[in-house]
Amino acid sequence: MNSRRTFLYQSAAAAALVSAPWVARSQGAAPIKVGVLHPVTGALAYSGQQCRLGALLAIEDINKAGGIKSLGGAPLQAVLGDAQSRPEAGSAEVEKMNEAGVAAIVGAYASAICLATTQTAAKYNLPHVVDVGVADQIVERGLKNTFRFGPGYRACSERAILDLAALNAAAGKPAKTVMIVHEDSLFGTGTAALLSKSLPEHGFEVKEVVKHPNPTRDFNNIVLRMKSVNPDIVIPANYYNEYALLLRAMKQQKVQPKAIYSVLGGAASSYKFLKEFPDIANGIIDCNHWFNPKDARVAPLKARVEEKGAYFSYEVFMTYTSMLLLADALERAKSADRAAIIDALAASTFQDNVMPYGPTKFVNGQNTGAQPLLTQVIGGDIKVIFPADYRQADAVFPLKA
Repeated sequence: MNSRRTFLYQSAAAAALVSAPWVARSQGAAPIKVGVLHPVTGALAYSGQQCRLGALLAIEDINKAGGIKSLGGAPLQAVLGDAQSRPEAGSAEVEKMNEAGVAAIVGAYASAICLATTQTAAKYNLPHVVDVGVADQIVERGLKNTFRFGPGYRACSERAILDLAALNAAAGKPAKTVMIVHEDSLFGTGTAALLSKSLPEHGFEVKEVVKHPNPTRDFNNIVLRMKSVNPDIVIPANYYNEYALLLRAMKQQKVQPKAIYSVLGGAASSYKFLKEFPDIANGIIDCNHWFNPKDARVAPLKARVEEKGAYFSYEVFMTYTSMLLLADALERAKSADRAAIIDALAASTFQDNVMPYGPTKFVNGQNTGAQPLLTQVIGGDIKVIFPADYRQADAVFPLKA
């Protein structure tokens, strides 16, 4: 009962925070309840809190612009949930949200959590927009309620490998060997498996694949092994805390490969990492979710996030845009009926956003218009280096010792 009261209290607080200033403009239109579900406590709390911030900023903007106009200006009302960094807790929150009468859910960041929350939501034909979760199993189960706006780890891994091969070829192929270090949940394990299979097809020898649990606080043994293997390229695939600790251990043990080439997480997609570890961030390359650097709307959104004392991370802008996607579907559905929302999402061509995507097109729940970008920390800032349409700087590869 206590968790139930907390859930309702948090939801009411969010509604007051986000919706209240604009409810009067709706001329009596009933608010549309939307579940905002993320791991805001536990090992993934930082990323979950960033996602929640992005969702609430989007709801603020949607309501300030007049709400869902086809429904008389109905405002969105956030119903907050905490997945506690555990899939079973995420599922329990979906049950509560269903009881609370939400029209749809946006969440739930981590792949393993999204796998559970989408499955539970499917029992109630409850639309679930996946904001980040990259495991392709999420959209391979035939769930009609599930829509992932961003790219999955197969698309990201394929792009990462092709771009790495291009960088290496342009530099005269100085890199020949790779070591992969990944976290052992659905995200890291799946990403590592895809990379291990495909890298040899592009001329790279995978010398070693090392996994670690979440959380892990000591990477010294892994880095000692790295020194022994001596790979040309280190590819990490893990969450923020473990990524930072891995790179700090590499720095302490003076391990400097020709490239640190992160896939779906790293210094070149994290302003937080850039500020906290400037001495080890420079030169790192990431293939990850990133915004369109040429979109004029990015700078003011980034400024708003920073005014709140937060970093403009991929969690923020991915969830922000996912909420806009849902609002667009509600507008076209002209209804808060769950089946109508699912139909509207399935037919979406949404493209008015800050991501470097083509028009949204869902095939089996996956947005085929989504793509990652390749970024690098250059001169103390994050720059896009691939593809050419979004390039801000030429890549530095290999890194000079």
